[in-house]
Amino acid sequence: MAEQLFDRAEFELAGPQKPAESANEAAAVRLRRPVRDQVEFGWSALDQLIDSDHPVRLVWELVCRLDLSPWLCDVQAVAGRPGRDTTDPRLLLSLWVYATLQGVGSARELARLCEQHLAYRWLCGGVTVNHRLLSEFRTDGGARLDELHVSLIGSLTASGLVMLNRVAQDGMKTRALAGKSSFRRRPTLERCLEEAREQVETLKRLAAEDATELTARQRAARQRAAAERLDRVKEALRQCEELQAQRDALAHKSGREPKEARTSTTDPDARTMKMADGGYRPAVNIQFATDVESRIVVGVEVTNDGTDSGQLPPMLDRIATDHGRMPGEALVDGGFATLDAIQQADARGCTVYAPLKDEQPLLEQGRDPYLPKKSDSAAVADWRTRMGTQAAKDIYRLRAQTAEWINAVCRNRGLTRLLVRGLEKCRSVALLQVITHNLFQGERLRIAAG
Repeated sequence: MAEQLFDRAEFELAGPQKPAESANEAAAVRLRRPVRDQVEFGWSALDQLIDSDHPVRLVWELVCRLDLSPWLCDVQAVAGRPGRDTTDPRLLLSLWVYATLQGVGSARELARLCEQHLAYRWLCGGVTVNHRLLSEFRTDGGARLDELHVSLIGSLTASGLVMLNRVAQDGMKTRALAGKSSFRRRPTLERCLEEAREQVETLKRLAAEDATELTARQRAARQRAAAERLDRVKEALRQCEELQAQRDALAHKSGREPKEARTSTTDPDARTMKMADGGYRPAVNIQFATDVESRIVVGVEVTNDGTDSGQLPPMLDRIATDHGRMPGEALVDGGFATLDAIQQADARGCTVYAPLKDEQPLLEQGRDPYLPKKSDSAAVADWRTRMGTQAAKDIYRLRAQTAEWINAVCRNRGLTRLLVRGLEKCRSVALLQVITHNLFQGERLRIAAG
């Protein structure tokens, strides 16, 4: 028998200690236990790790069909010149479209997913992105997103998939980023303004006195933050004065005492609104106008008005400007149906379908709510008479399954709270929601049309 180099007993004693097991368990049970510190090697491409029918592939395919040339106009990194390559706008738009589908609205969260989640890594394809790049693409590209939305509707209209004969409009109050405690009256805002100015001057003086205490980047960051706060407080004070003037004018007409206006120091564009649950919170009012036949969103507006009255005429003008045609009919709820809005819509050649105020109580009293009043204009009288017909009631029923459906889709995709400040940035978020919806709804329409 060959001699052993090491004594077996000594080798077993020197080796790693195994968990104690009973004699019966060691003899009768054999288990496959996980070994997590074992190094493994594998050969695979990202494209092999994503299923052929994964939704992220469709997102990339649909985005690649779009004309994103406006994003390329400002690119200075061209062949023959020095400079770092620009990130493909198709990649950034695809990331936001897929994130919208998944209910992700934070640029930091999206940047983290691009490192950890397989679907987002597949979209990136080795291209690195950070939250600043993603955020700037969304918030600074409002005009280009608007152009993209218009061109997308134009292609669907040219294909005969969107007719714009009848639209349904509704408002969706969405929680703003501002906190309740950030709303201040004018005297408090004036004090905040003085404090913000003092902070800016103090930081400048400290930077000049001792330049070695902080790095240049830290000093610049602090000064930038103080300047941004100063600008926000200035804007809050300006809007507070405008809001107070509006309240004074309304109080003068009604004979009531005007309430003292308040605006937010963190988001001056936000307003305290009554939400769907009956509570009052800082919010903005996102308006969607949807083509009834195709369920394609054709109009987007964002306002800080807490009511829907007066929102119909601007939306009709927006649709006519963007798409070159005025809708023939508009379906809106009672909040939009002011007498002035009905007259303006009629002057634009649009017929309004909206419920009458106190319609049911008047019917219960045996009175006819559809009879025109002496003070009614011709447009308002026609509206009252029209809403008394069964045909008009059947048309109005289409509003809920169109406008309310779009609101529910956006809610399910994370549009419950905005993570940006300012009406323009909020509109960019709303446009991304609309572009995402229209991309997939348009594809369904093309498939159905053959």
